[in-house]
Amino acid sequence: MDLDGQIAIVTGAGRGIGRATALELAKMGADIVVAELDRAGADRTASEVKGLGRRVLIVPTDVTSRADLQAMADRARGEFGRIDVLVNNAGIYRAALPLDVTEEHWDAVLDVNAKAVFFASQAVLPAMIGQKRGNIISLASLAGKVGSRNNLPYNASKAAVIS
Repeated sequence: MDLDGQIAIVTGAGRGIGRATALELAKMGADIVVAELDRAGADRTASEVKGLGRRVLIVPTDVTSRADLQAMADRARGEFGRIDVLVNNAGIYRAALPLDVTEEHWDAVLDVNAKAVFFASQAVLPAMIGQKRGNIISLASLAGKVGSRNNLPYNASKAAVIS
């Protein structure tokens, strides 16, 4: 797949699947927006993207903050002129027995894993609609279909992404 010169935002790009996704998109020719709270992780990913000859922008982003998500989209568009791809990758996993899940635990997982997917997508849609093109990729998990033991908030959040 040739993504030469396309602009891709990847949330949670400082480590794990997000980092691997950002690097793979860069190898395919995309310039990358690293939307990440962990500065060390963001710097590491950005350095590797630059090493692949691609442009990169780090945007410190708390995906639970609508203002941060809007700033992410605005900075990407301001720096690169457009947004071609959004990868909703940021996520958290906090296992607990069902009787030990608090409302705070539930809300934290759903806010990052489900609400952020919607609001990040909402933030980039005006640019994509204006361009008459764009792709939004939202990562989920098999846990959203079949569930996993002692992980009800995570299962529900990934089911929300799938739906």
